[in-house]
Amino acid sequence: MSVDLPRARTPAGTGERLQALVRELFPICRSITGDGVRETLAAVAERIPLDVHEVPTGAPVLDWTVPNEWNVRDAYIAKDGRRIVDFAESNLHLVNYSEPFRGKLSLEELRPRLHSLPEHPSWIPYRTSYYSPTWGFCLADEELRRLEEAEYEVVVDTTLAPGSLTYGECYLPGEREDEVLLTTHVCHPSLANDNLSGIAVLTELGALLQEARGSLSYRLLFIPGTIGSITWLARNKDQVDRIVAGLTLACVGDGAPLTYKRSRRGNATIDRAAEYTLPRVDERARFVDFIPWGWDERQFNSPGFNLPVGSLCRSREGEFTEYHSSADGLDFVRPEALEHALSSVVELLGVIDDERHYVNLAPEGEPQLGKRGLYPTVGGSAAEQEQIAMLWVLNLSDGCHSLLDIAERSQLPFELVREVALRLRDAGLLAERVEDRS
Repeated sequence: MSVDLPRARTPAGTGERLQALVRELFPICRSITGDGVRETLAAVAERIPLDVHEVPTGAPVLDWTVPNEWNVRDAYIAKDGRRIVDFAESNLHLVNYSEPFRGKLSLEELRPRLHSLPEHPSWIPYRTSYYSPTWGFCLADEELRRLEEAEYEVVVDTTLAPGSLTYGECYLPGEREDEVLLTTHVCHPSLANDNLSGIAVLTELGALLQEARGSLSYRLLFIPGTIGSITWLARNKDQVDRIVAGLTLACVGDGAPLTYKRSRRGNATIDRAAEYTLPRVDERARFVDFIPWGWDERQFNSPGFNLPVGSLCRSREGEFTEYHSSADGLDFVRPEALEHALSSVVELLGVIDDERHYVNLAPEGEPQLGKRGLYPTVGGSAAEQEQIAMLWVLNLSDGCHSLLDIAERSQLPFELVREVALRLRDAGLLAERVEDRS
């Protein structure tokens, strides 16, 4: 019998605790490899059990290869001995994965290496060069416009050399081997919504799931975007068939409504559970069909795997103005939004964990409920909701309709449908049909 995950409510102060983890991780310079990822995973490992995996540079992973590891010691642009762009002030100043460089350049030589946002002159953009060796700096456009014709000292003190790709994995076994896969990307530097919000919520979710052992097993992945999910899939091909539902978490800390992106299948249990659950916790909840763009859900939904993995966010990638810029700072993420996202995922997982197909063992006519203590001893009054729920469960428990099917058709709460199904099962009127719930 599964633990009642929907009632594993978030304790008081959860929003502030989530925000505190975001603040703790915000200064760290993360990338797809390197010590910033390790430092981030170490903070997660203080809160939940986490196996940290190191995959060496050069390892073939599907159609990709694990790249060189990148780390930063220092980076700046200086004029007359004064730093005017300084990595120490914001790790967004350096184009992520910049290769090493030292030299003196004129403004004309330097300008092609400088990136800004003219439409938001005070913001610093976030730019990367993971797979195209180069170097560069990002700065506010108002600062760029103030640069004078002069000679500039440029230092990019980085290492880009054989090392490893690092990811974290938390496996929480349940009563069954069937798994729910929950992932978030850990490769972005000082960006609060994208994706420290996802890291914080998944970490807290792991702590809740550890306390409330469910029917299903849960696997939480803290992975670098794209290359991390590709690496995990390459190393775990033999066990992906255990995954009956999955969810990627990202950008869950802003003020937008919850947004669910369906799996490639479109009608997987995770999709239907999301469409049933999320409008009940957020009346503004939005639903979008799968497209092969976004976060790591596109790797899990690639045709060679076609896993039932959806994606939950608030604002989608590129949908909020602050996306991939210094404006995605600590003030952009709200404690109440983080806590609401967490409690919403808990509700969703409760439906997934308790989804069952039952078979009515007395299908010819209605079984007599009164002699089993399941019906009021005095009749004649209007049927109570609990009795109506029992009749719906008995009528539709033909091995083809699941509890979620019954809740949707009867328009009764899933929790009530589940509870009366358990009572009917204990009374010998239902038997569970073991089946593939993906």
